[in-house]
Amino acid sequence: MSVTEIDFQREMEQERIEEIAILSRPSIAVVGLGGAGCNIVSWIKQRGIVGGKLLALNTDANHLATVMADKRILIGEKICKGLGSGGYPETGERALRENLDQIMKELAGTSIVFIVAGLGGGTGTGASCALAEALRDSGKLLIGVVTLPFEVERVRSRTAKKGLLRLMKSCDTVVAIDNNKLVRVAGDLAFRQALGVANELIGVFVKDITETITTASLINLDYMDLRVIMEKRGLAAIGVGYGTGEDKIEKAVKIALEGQLLDIEDVTKSHGVLIHVSGGRDMTLEEVTKAGEMVMRSLPPETKIVWGARVSDDPEMEGKAHVMVILTGVESKFLSREKRRFRFPSLRLF
Repeated sequence: MSVTEIDFQREMEQERIEEIAILSRPSIAVVGLGGAGCNIVSWIKQRGIVGGKLLALNTDANHLATVMADKRILIGEKICKGLGSGGYPETGERALRENLDQIMKELAGTSIVFIVAGLGGGTGTGASCALAEALRDSGKLLIGVVTLPFEVERVRSRTAKKGLLRLMKSCDTVVAIDNNKLVRVAGDLAFRQALGVANELIGVFVKDITETITTASLINLDYMDLRVIMEKRGLAAIGVGYGTGEDKIEKAVKIALEGQLLDIEDVTKSHGVLIHVSGGRDMTLEEVTKAGEMVMRSLPPETKIVWGARVSDDPEMEGKAHVMVILTGVESKFLSREKRRFRFPSLRLF
């Protein structure tokens, strides 16, 4: 065989590998439902995302008109007239089903779907559950990412609990953020600012995971890694930590582990752990490995752990580290929380 023929074969093999790589690259969609879900999609769109398609679904036409996304769909126009669901999950569910064929076409060919919503209201709760149930047998990896109401919102909390249980039956994993825990982590921030932190936190989580899977990273997180940790894992909790200086990784990991944004029964009972580390150009592979080792020391040896890491080109990230720790297969006090019973004091007539 001549040198020219050998070179030609090498070029053909290289092209074949590149074609296979393109075909095997997972297609990711992020679907925001209701006001909170659409706000998070807007946050991600404003900051840009590589490798993910952003869909915004709402029954409220006025709010949807302000949302930034790759595709906006007003659901339930016949039922809701663009005025919202009135806080009724049943209406949000019917609205989603009215446009289900259109939505399924938008999600055709995707391998990972993030279902993003705030639970406790009508559209976010009802539509997210209906979408998850419609996609349950599609073979896609379904990851719910939801916020839970404040404890004082008793009616919304009951609605959220029902919605969370439904989502857990259809999604592979539901990452839940409890607003009560978020306020403690956010410190003295005002109510609106605290909710903005939730939007940003979920946005960063979805954006980082998507880009670490679809683009070249310091440590790539591939589709099968995510599937091993997320598939059929039930409920998940997330913790986020930031660190600066020489021991930035240690600081960030400690905060992420201790500041889980969901009340969970026992961290050591987690079935799997996903660690994501991001930092400036000065971040080293040794530092990233240290993050994994620190998490491993906190959990039983049989716990499955995967991690990914990205180096940011943002000069403001120099000397800083951002660590996310997602614990899957956990048990939450939110679901086991007993209803408080209020009794009127007995009146003594004599």
